[in-house]
Amino acid sequence: MTAQSVKWWSLVHKWTSLVCTLFLLMLCITGLPLIFHDEIDELFKSEASARELPADTPQAPLSRLVDAAKARYPQRYLQVLGWDDDRANIVNVFLSATPEAPPGQRFLKLSFDSRTAELIGEDTQQGGLMSAIRIFHRDMFLGLPGELFLGVMGLLFVIAIVSGIMLYAPFMRRLNFGTVRRIGASRVKWLDLHNLIGGVTLIWLLAVGVTGVINTISLPLFSAWRAEVMPELIAPHLGKPPLAKWADVDDVMAAARRALDGNTPASIIFPTVARFGTPRHFIVWTKGTTPITSRLFTPAMLDAETGQLVTARGLPWYLRALQVSRPLHFGDYGSLPLKIIWALFDLAAIVVLASGVYLWLGKRKSPRATTRAQDGPPVVATSGIRP
Repeated sequence: MTAQSVKWWSLVHKWTSLVCTLFLLMLCITGLPLIFHDEIDELFKSEASARELPADTPQAPLSRLVDAAKARYPQRYLQVLGWDDDRANIVNVFLSATPEAPPGQRFLKLSFDSRTAELIGEDTQQGGLMSAIRIFHRDMFLGLPGELFLGVMGLLFVIAIVSGIMLYAPFMRRLNFGTVRRIGASRVKWLDLHNLIGGVTLIWLLAVGVTGVINTISLPLFSAWRAEVMPELIAPHLGKPPLAKWADVDDVMAAARRALDGNTPASIIFPTVARFGTPRHFIVWTKGTTPITSRLFTPAMLDAETGQLVTARGLPWYLRALQVSRPLHFGDYGSLPLKIIWALFDLAAIVVLASGVYLWLGKRKSPRATTRAQDGPPVVATSGIRP
């Protein structure tokens, strides 16, 4: 590259890194326990499990669970029925205080034994420490504005990585890859470590950065899908009175299973005017059975009055990309060994980000903008990621 190109890339790397580094440090630190959220939840869980029954005990009709929930809280509104991923033979029914269930309203969760329809626990969805960490990691308790802001920080992070790639060759051309100079100022050693760790974790950093940006726009993406799909489904029902009675939930589930044979049910969205569905349809979300396809969800929409299938179209490509990005971002589509690898990469990213801050602060205190160590190349110390 020309001297002018190097100067331009240096400015891009410097300022994108400076703007996003502290937020990326926060995301890496809060993301570390989230990698092991299943194990942490299992360690501290207080929820009851289903009692031991013979393996061939049949599942109870879903209508028994729904009737039990309505009988216990007749003034509340059914919103979602979902199969518990962490507890076998447990089905959770979520109820809201109002039909609309606006964002921020907490749901009441009733947990039933799916074989006996026995109520085994209630939860007001207050959340705990892991829930607070998850929300802070997602949007810093600011909702959609916070989520979009972190998406911008993630985009700057990706730009910082790309600019670091462009700067690596001209600044490290006189040294072999992986060289860590141990003589001279400590900043030189830390710069070499910064470059080395960034280079080793380059692909992971890019993958996590890009998938993180995709995850921050999940709500706008789903809103775009709903705006495209829902008006067509609701149009035939405009002007009709509200439904006095819904179709039997077991008939609805049977129709959904036939339409999406091979998938397993994940949840049922009841016909309400809430933000999750429509007042005239059941939405049955299903998923695959392999470690990868279990993160890919496909909806079946069924008429709330007749229980007949309306559509079972797959999601558009941009929502598929979102679904694929989520397990890749947290590394939780494998088992514990993969999570440990993800955690080691996360720790390496923390070192890279922290060393970038150290290098920039050291440069600000130094009267010279460059440092030379024996015959090494000139080093421009900036914060952020530079492989």
